[in-house]
Amino acid sequence: MEKKKDLEPKKLPLPESISIGDLAERMKIQASAIIKKLFLEGKMLTVNSELDFEAAGEIALEYNFDPEPEEKEDVIGKLLEDIEDTKETLVTRPPVVCVMGHVDHGKTSLLDAIRHTNVTDCEAGGITQHIGAYMVKLKDRRITFLDTPGHEAFTAMRMRGANSTDIAILVVAADDGVKPQTVEAINHAKAAGVELVVAINKIDKPGADVNRVKQELTEYGLVAEDWGGSTVCVPVSAKSKEGIEDLLEMVLLTADVQELKANPDRQARGVVIEAQLDKGRGAVATVLIQKGTLHVGDFIAAGSAYGKVRAMMDDKGNRVKEAGPSTPVEILGLNGVPMAGEVFVSPKTDREAREFAETFIKESREKMIEDTKLRMSLEDLYSQIQSGNLKELNIIIKADVAGSVEAVKQSLLKLSNEEVVVKCIHEAAGAINESDVILASASNAVIIGFNVKPDAIAKETAERENVDIRLYSVIYDAIADVERAMKGMLDPVYEEKVLGHAEIRQIFKASGVGNIAGSYVLDGVIQRGCKIRISREGKQIYEGELASLKRFKDDVKEVRSGFECGLVFEKFNDIQELDIVEAYTMVEVPR
Repeated sequence: MEKKKDLEPKKLPLPESISIGDLAERMKIQASAIIKKLFLEGKMLTVNSELDFEAAGEIALEYNFDPEPEEKEDVIGKLLEDIEDTKETLVTRPPVVCVMGHVDHGKTSLLDAIRHTNVTDCEAGGITQHIGAYMVKLKDRRITFLDTPGHEAFTAMRMRGANSTDIAILVVAADDGVKPQTVEAINHAKAAGVELVVAINKIDKPGADVNRVKQELTEYGLVAEDWGGSTVCVPVSAKSKEGIEDLLEMVLLTADVQELKANPDRQARGVVIEAQLDKGRGAVATVLIQKGTLHVGDFIAAGSAYGKVRAMMDDKGNRVKEAGPSTPVEILGLNGVPMAGEVFVSPKTDREAREFAETFIKESREKMIEDTKLRMSLEDLYSQIQSGNLKELNIIIKADVAGSVEAVKQSLLKLSNEEVVVKCIHEAAGAINESDVILASASNAVIIGFNVKPDAIAKETAERENVDIRLYSVIYDAIADVERAMKGMLDPVYEEKVLGHAEIRQIFKASGVGNIAGSYVLDGVIQRGCKIRISREGKQIYEGELASLKRFKDDVKEVRSGFECGLVFEKFNDIQELDIVEAYTMVEVPR
């Protein structure tokens, strides 16, 4: 006697979209059975065709499965999970501060005044190019400063800077007031939940007006303390060092209110501020320790990179053996360059560190493939249909440090408009190498290098493959150039340009050609191959091409005013004496 079949439907977790092949595998049936079934319903699909949750669910129901939405495990989130430290283990840590504000309002000069050093001179175009971190002492207390670039292009870094910081100093020039990037900085700080201390700089300048700045700040919800609000505003002058100590005291006071604490006696974890490939030292990462203490010899994993801390340097370049909470250090020993902004952890064993990095790489790759799949199928198709024919500008970004890569990428992606989409197909820190050039050649991309050079093989390959490599040391130049390139890519706009006028004085009949208009050029010039309008007594009777232009028996390129010529018009013979011929051409208007 046959066993009674189990009629209870089996649970089947399904993702938002699944290929027919994967669905068949999950239900343990042949994919061809599903394809055949769909074919009979009038749907022509293949093994790799994607089905959404509803469509896949309907098929599953017919095979006695109960479909349910699959809960996607956040593997990276799980890896980065952290245990809360108990209250008794916590000790006070120095505050981490970043300086934000509009370009030219004196962020770097302020940092110089705080550090009593000068780094402005080595900057290209006056923009902070590299990100460092510094520790400042004030009456036996310490403050860590993250030197994040403040130009709009570095929005991405500032957001990261803000997420790894406790207090943001917003620099506003007393003679210039609140500017677009000032507002942007305020919004980033608010979004990241960071306390703002306003430094009103350049108070020694003639046009300085502290009250005007305070007035402008109230529009963005920042009311100065002496105006009855809660925002600390300190007038300073980076030039004369006036008010600098007050500013630092206010920062410490704000930090005391926040009660910043961390446990130094545990495995270290923190955030990568900057990372680059150094010729002599390999991968170098500047990290900010947020919890625990990092020692030389500890294992470490940050994003896709892992290794053992071979050496540590503090902000002054001295070698140190260990670093506690809120301390920025440069570490050597990673096997690759992590992305700036990655969280780093210090596992107990080498195996754990390696597994962390491998899982991270695998997950990131899957996420990337998923993103591309979704984007390619839905959004791109829609926008391509909308714009008729979507043009894409593919770019590959290489820079000396990971932070700059992110910054350049964000600025260039912002240049996308309805007609041209800027797509960053690859970005990384390090010199431009052969694989970058091959990728660029395969995908018709332009390589943008920021403070880096192509190596010899890359140069050779680029020349052979006709790949455009652009090198920059100032971010503005890169943005301006790409903008120009895009304007060249946009469909050109043509405008009429009148070349000249001629009057028909005599008509000659010629067999096989039709009527030749013997004309006198009144003004301007008549050129071969130009467009023509003919008007009789002020009314236009014809518009078309000029078929031929002769002077005596010879074909000529152009005839200037005051000379006679013979004109033949394309498919038009109905001309009379005294008709006026206007010659014009279409010229491209620069956008």
